Amino acid sequence: MTMLDIGIVGGSGYTGCELMRLLLQHPEARVRIVTSRRLAGTPVTDTHKHLAGLIDLSFENPSPSEIADVCDLVFTAVPHSAAMDIVPALLEGGVRVVDLSADYRLPVQVFEATYGRAHTDPRDGGAVFGLPELHPESAGASLVANPGCYPTGAILSAAPLAKAGMIKYAIFDSKSGISGAGVDPSEMSHYPNLAENVRAYNVTTHRHLPEIVQELGLLEDALNHTNVFFTPHVVPVIRGILTTAHLILREGCEPNAILNLYKEFYGDKPFVRVREAGDGLPNLADVRGSNFCDIGLVCGENRVVVVSAIDNLVKGAAGQAIQNMNLMLGLPETRGLLIPPMSP
Repeated sequence: MTMLDIGIVGGSGYTGCELMRLLLQHPEARVRIVTSRRLAGTPVTDTHKHLAGLIDLSFENPSPSEIADVCDLVFTAVPHSAAMDIVPALLEGGVRVVDLSADYRLPVQVFEATYGRAHTDPRDGGAVFGLPELHPESAGASLVANPGCYPTGAILSAAPLAKAGMIKYAIFDSKSGISGAGVDPSEMSHYPNLAENVRAYNVTTHRHLPEIVQELGLLEDALNHTNVFFTPHVVPVIRGILTTAHLILREGCEPNAILNLYKEFYGDKPFVRVREAGDGLPNLADVRGSNFCDIGLVCGENRVVVVSAIDNLVKGAAGQAIQNMNLMLGLPETRGLLIPPMSP
């Protein structure tokens, strides 16, 4: 078996350590380089103690060309606007890249308006938006932009109805675990501020909304910033995003027809599990630690309420990135990712 050499640029945070945890279980992937400028020279397991005895690497601070010389594929898990300074050199070195920042998810003009930062890489539109259930063209791609965690759950909850042209308004209410705020504590993730509490934030202006609008608009032209709405919340759990999508339809719906629409749409998508009527709605515990997105729905007279559950660090980040890696390198989509959820 030929092993694939993998690099992780930005390995000190939650996404970097989750990439390592999952890649350690991948039969054809070998982590060769893990970078961190701040921690260069220190063992990876000094920071990620749960990986002790499983990985024998130290953080490094090599140049992009040095990384490309030894890797087949690189994950860039760095802050927004930092990836664009690294990715071009990696691509020029002949290595494939999965970027987990926002730098390549949106057209340049939309990125700059959303994030308030200049985009220095001119490859506008040069990346595949890495939601494999909607973009199989990631197979063989050189650069894939991994979606944000909130957009993953929201888009998957509405895609079948959007594709069918049935949505008049889409309202997404999402609740995320505190790991989505990153490894460094903030007001939103500081335990005394969040314990026994639920906090809404950026209720009309969250920067993940353009991704949701972009992808649903590709499925249904009529969906745009005038009829797609998104409000995020932080809840006192570590992992997971539960999205409740209120999808107001153009006309009435028949429950069995809507359920069959979802089952057919995701019938060949191994990581989306659509619940049968009567099986209840998804919970975060049903997907924790896994790459699954569970979907359940309830129909009203002229609306469908769809609930989706994902692990924000797996299907919302590292797991989906490895799913994209598999497709890019010609491997089965599920390779190394059919991990049962951790419940309870």
